[in-house]
Amino acid sequence: MNDIAKWEYKEKLVTANEAVASVKSGDRIYYSEFVLFPEVLDEALAKRVNELQNVSVESVCYTRMPKIVEADPTQKHFILNDWHFGGISRALHMKSLANYIPLTYHQGPRIIRKYKNYNVAFVTVGKMDARGYFNFGISNSLVSAVIDKADKIIVEVNENIPYCLGGNQESIHISRISNIVEGNMRALPEVPVNDASKTDVAIANHIMKEIEDGSCLQLGIGGLPNVIGQLIAESDLKDIGVHTEMLVDSYVDLYTGGKVTGAKKAIDKYKMAYTFALGTNKLYEFLDNNPTCASYPVNYINDPRIIALNPKVVAVNNAMEVDLFSQVCSESAGTRQISGTGGQLDFIFGAFASKGGKGIIGISSTYKDKEGKIHSRIVPTLKPGSIVTLPRSIVQYVATEFGIVMLKGKSTVERAEALISIAHPDFRDELIKQAEEMKIWEK
Repeated sequence: MNDIAKWEYKEKLVTANEAVASVKSGDRIYYSEFVLFPEVLDEALAKRVNELQNVSVESVCYTRMPKIVEADPTQKHFILNDWHFGGISRALHMKSLANYIPLTYHQGPRIIRKYKNYNVAFVTVGKMDARGYFNFGISNSLVSAVIDKADKIIVEVNENIPYCLGGNQESIHISRISNIVEGNMRALPEVPVNDASKTDVAIANHIMKEIEDGSCLQLGIGGLPNVIGQLIAESDLKDIGVHTEMLVDSYVDLYTGGKVTGAKKAIDKYKMAYTFALGTNKLYEFLDNNPTCASYPVNYINDPRIIALNPKVVAVNNAMEVDLFSQVCSESAGTRQISGTGGQLDFIFGAFASKGGKGIIGISSTYKDKEGKIHSRIVPTLKPGSIVTLPRSIVQYVATEFGIVMLKGKSTVERAEALISIAHPDFRDELIKQAEEMKIWEK
């Protein structure tokens, strides 16, 4: 190891309590994203709760309950903000303890560089390499922009983080770091693979008809993407490429099964390009020092102009509701924030611009409420207060277990007819009646 880097490491190494001592009232702090939550720094900051006021803390998708929230349950001292809700922020939001920051994901780094400043960044990293670099591991995302705008950068080292190769801006040199804190070195939390339902299998079978040799995939997490991965693995498809916001376990299976080569990609050829990873140890071990994979900031991966450079991009995303005007709500249940815009708009837009590309919304036709009553996800109009994640002018394909329809270039009447044709049969007559009452068409 570089002697200068080793000396600098010793000089900058402090305890977590020493590291957070510089935080002042009114400061804005950024926490590492997803499963790279800065545990020991968060715990140390929570101890200072009664000394601080109006400290704003931001991240992307908290995966652990912050100790600062437990220490300050009425939000008198710390204000929690999240760029994309998961289960933690969703629950906190219901108690008015977390705020959502609206985001079209690829614009995140630009928003930060143009409009945001941070006093301190808490960045969870892997161990320092021989040249004095700390790797961001499984979350590149917004962090490179954050450290450009942070007055002070404090890294929390976890040696269990896989070394994820770039791409670009996947690491930070020790010379840019203010302090180093050695974390608890716990294994990374795993996100288990969801079991697929019969509905997922039916939707996946319709989507499979749109995937060709040489397609470049973007899949999310959950039962439906996993089924699509399994079906591709069992198919005759070949030379699949990967350019995706989130890398999940199903891509590992496709690669090891020989389906993913990236040979037909136009950019990042032969690479699986991504901005963050979320899954099990199988995925994390696969990523470690693997030159097949390339980690990039999200302003590269999710930029629709970059996405469109690869041919035959197939982007599959889910939704909460689709109305008869073909507006898609993917992030809220009425006024209740559930997740976020994330990269859905990025990839649906980019896939359409790709030569032979297809942006697909995969959605179950129905859902059950808490009382067990069945409701249609294809609705006359979105619930009052629902957020439109995809405007109707952007939507390309919608798939349910009853079929898949392409909506580009279709009139409002044709769109409504197409959507009703893939709604659950029990709701079709009522949807037709509602379409007539709304004057979408008259029968």
